[in-house]
Amino acid sequence: MISYNSTIKLNTNEQIINYSNEVIIRLEKTLLAFQDAQTARYNYLTSTNTDSLKLYDVAQKQIDRNIQSLKDLTRHNYQKQEQVFLLNKKNNNRLDFFEQKLYFKQNKEVNVSHDLALSYAVKKLLYNLEETETKVLLNHIILSKISFHKTVIAFLIAGFGNLALVTQLYYLIKDYAVKLKKTEAALRQSENRLQTIIDAKPESIKLIDKDGTLLEINASGIEMMEVESADAIIGRSLCSVITPEYQKAYRLMHESVCRGNKETLEFEMVGFKGTRRWMKTHAVPLPTENSGFLHLAITRDITQRKASEEKLQTQAALLDVVTNAILVKDIHNRILYWNKGAENIYGWQAQEVHGEKSSRLLHKEHSSQQDDALLSVIDRGVWQGELHQVTREGKEIIVESRWTLLRDQKGQPKSILAENTEITQNKQLETQLLRTQRLESIGTLAGGIAHDLNNVLAPILMSVQLLERKLSDSQHLRLLKTLENNAQRGASLIKQLLSFARGIEGKRTLIQIKYLIAEIEQIVRETFPKSIQLNVNITSDLNYVCGDATQLHQVLMNLVVNARDAMPKGGKLEISAENLQIDEYYAQMNIHAKTGAYIVVTVADTGVGMHPEIQERIFEPFFTTKEVGKGTGLGLSTALSIVKNHGGFVNVYSELNKGTIVKIYLPIQKAEETNVSCCDESEDLNGSGELILVVDDEPAIRKITKSCLEAYNYRVLTASNGIEAIEIYTKYQQEINLILLDMMMPEMDGETTIGLLQKINPKVKIVAISGLVLNYDSTLDKSLNLKAFMSKPCTGKDLLHTLAKVSREFR
Repeated sequence: MISYNSTIKLNTNEQIINYSNEVIIRLEKTLLAFQDAQTARYNYLTSTNTDSLKLYDVAQKQIDRNIQSLKDLTRHNYQKQEQVFLLNKKNNNRLDFFEQKLYFKQNKEVNVSHDLALSYAVKKLLYNLEETETKVLLNHIILSKISFHKTVIAFLIAGFGNLALVTQLYYLIKDYAVKLKKTEAALRQSENRLQTIIDAKPESIKLIDKDGTLLEINASGIEMMEVESADAIIGRSLCSVITPEYQKAYRLMHESVCRGNKETLEFEMVGFKGTRRWMKTHAVPLPTENSGFLHLAITRDITQRKASEEKLQTQAALLDVVTNAILVKDIHNRILYWNKGAENIYGWQAQEVHGEKSSRLLHKEHSSQQDDALLSVIDRGVWQGELHQVTREGKEIIVESRWTLLRDQKGQPKSILAENTEITQNKQLETQLLRTQRLESIGTLAGGIAHDLNNVLAPILMSVQLLERKLSDSQHLRLLKTLENNAQRGASLIKQLLSFARGIEGKRTLIQIKYLIAEIEQIVRETFPKSIQLNVNITSDLNYVCGDATQLHQVLMNLVVNARDAMPKGGKLEISAENLQIDEYYAQMNIHAKTGAYIVVTVADTGVGMHPEIQERIFEPFFTTKEVGKGTGLGLSTALSIVKNHGGFVNVYSELNKGTIVKIYLPIQKAEETNVSCCDESEDLNGSGELILVVDDEPAIRKITKSCLEAYNYRVLTASNGIEAIEIYTKYQQEINLILLDMMMPEMDGETTIGLLQKINPKVKIVAISGLVLNYDSTLDKSLNLKAFMSKPCTGKDLLHTLAKVSREFR
């Protein structure tokens, strides 16, 4: 029975021993697999090697299989099964934390101590389970000794074997503990190095809680906050140091970051010692264990940068005040800076030209001037000269340009500062002045020639008269008559030369111009071809001038004859006269004009017109476009001289195949009986804030017209061509009251522009203006539905009277 019982006990103990052995083996395998998983995980986190991640997955699967086996082995032992379930839970917690480590690996934001704690808990539980099972194993070995001696010996052998296993496990655990201590020491050393690096950063690094209180701060942040240590500010709200005007923006940024958003903000703060600083913070959300976010702020002191920006803004504002164009470009001609003066002169906005090549914007084609200037400024450091450039609208302008080379810290050419002054109008006035001087020089020469010819012709005429008295032969007398006629013709030419060169004075009296025009009208109607239609328009209140009636008659006769010759196939000839008050607005547009009261006589034809190059020379003596024998070239030069001697001036407007207009300006005689005013001075010419769109391709006219209208309480928009006018009118249609439109423009002429404007708004009010009046007669005015028509040039008061009249009629 004892033997049986011993055998039964022995069998039972053997089963328990086998069971314990199996449990211990599974625990050991679990421990080894766990160690492999730890190693593979560490390798992956430090090297991002996917092979390590694969080894980690293999080891984790082994751990899962061993834990499942332990669950099966302990299913009849509630206490052991509860410990196995606890082991499984801790292992799962470790897995979850590893996933978080993978998620936050890029930002290095990992709680190392928490990771070590989870790993240590799993290992400790494995050791406890193995130790408990080893004790059970030893206990049953002792029971087996008592039950049966042989079984005891067998159990002792097995026991010693298990003791060896336990001993080996002990040394393994001891070795792991040593490695664990080394790892912890390395981690502490790494944390110290990281803290040193963070404290060495020039930026302020802060960790802020959801409620706005400070949790952590580095050394640079402590210095910026002007406190002795972190303890003085940790736990306090940072809003107290933000200046009041930025506190709301800072709170909104903090709330956004705590919701998981990245933000950037520039603000001012005042340190605890009173120093004001400009700060720029980059705020990022930092996840927490409870799925929330903390506020990690990396803040840089930008006070010096802000001061530099303010200085640059001040300098830029000063540069924008000047009227000259100031631009900076690199040595490859790319534009880096463009002031307001450049915007006004060229029409390009700064944001449109930045980075663009100036040669592409400011020149129609390749400019050798530009190349020479660039080489000169790089070689000498400075360059100055004139450049021919174009505006955004394609208008050619002339600028006086001064370039200065700017170098970098190494002395290498870096950029070029250019200051450009527009001198287009000055150049035009200079051209007029040079033309006048040239005419004066030619006049002086012509006067000398006329004097010598007079000396030659005088004895010839005297000789002819003497010979006529001595000869009776009719054939000889006819020859003498021919000689006399030609000599007198020569004398007449000399008289014209002298009139041009020296301004021969005749008898000056008060003259009513309308009587002179009446004489010219009679001659035209009686002698000119019937294919030429004459129209005379003289105002009823035309004033007087002081002058030589014969000379002025010669001027008018010359103009109508030229008009006749320009219309060989017929056409329209118009002669008109009116009073005109020339103001500063008009005087700025003509070098010869002076402010005052004038009579303007206009002779206009619809003939062949003239090329601009011919217009430049028409007042030169002996220059003519007529065939040989049909013109002397002295008519217009003499007419110009006569008008100048009367204190007036002449303007000519002509276009090929469209006609020519000549305007003679003569000063009104200043006498008490003479009314020199052409307008009602008592009339109120001020506007009521009406918005006028001025459309003209000449920048000077646009500029002066805008200044004139604004001075009389009008608002003005300007356009340089019909296309731009359509764009502006489409945008401001409801505000624009009237359009002042030039009829001759590039890209789109006046008639086309009017048609498009009337398609947009059939009731649009348009006042047309042109230098060729006859091209726009009353019939065409009605078809275009114009409210008024004006001829160039007009005075400021003429323009204001017309606008006032249109406003009264269509209110």
